[in-house]
Amino acid sequence: MARTPQTEERKERGRGGRGRDRDRDGNRGDRDRGERDEEFIDKLVHINRVAKVVKGGRRFAFAALVVVGDGKGRVGYGSGKAREVPEAIRKATDQAKRGMIRVPLREGRTLHHDLRGRFGAGKVILRTAPAGTGIIAGGPMRAVFETLGIQDIVAKSVGTNNPHNMVKATFAALQGLTSPRAVATKRSKKVADIIGRREDAAKDAAKEA
Repeated sequence: MARTPQTEERKERGRGGRGRDRDRDGNRGDRDRGERDEEFIDKLVHINRVAKVVKGGRRFAFAALVVVGDGKGRVGYGSGKAREVPEAIRKATDQAKRGMIRVPLREGRTLHHDLRGRFGAGKVILRTAPAGTGIIAGGPMRAVFETLGIQDIVAKSVGTNNPHNMVKATFAALQGLTSPRAVATKRSKKVADIIGRREDAAKDAAKEA
């Protein structure tokens, strides 16, 4: 079949059209992924490398622990294993996004009340703090609070320093946090009554001190 200028033009137009559609779809997909990822803050807490001895040498695998949050009261953690570090981090991030929890914050910066959490040998103590205190906590716990959006808190880990147990103990404590609105709804009272009693108790404790 002889090639004519019209045939060549149609081929070029067809290739160009497919290329434009592919670029347009690809760019849109990248943009959508970027918009979804912009609302989350992810922090890598720990990476563990495991070596398996085989006939040809040693085969390495990696396990990643990641914490993900939106900085506005939602946070989650996840772990992933893979032969490469980026793939392990991706798996951990996906798992963390699927298991996010919502934590009520006081004035959007600290906890409503003190908490204690435990998981295995990990024990944590979380205490509220006045404005300007900052985040006083260890590495794994600090990652949780920064992604959660807490600005003022004092935390202490008592027991193991295993990052997995520390993170899980912190989440166990945060899941026990209740807000004045939730307590008022459960007791069929007004929020002002609950907050007023809390302020009176704080004043009495300050006088005794």
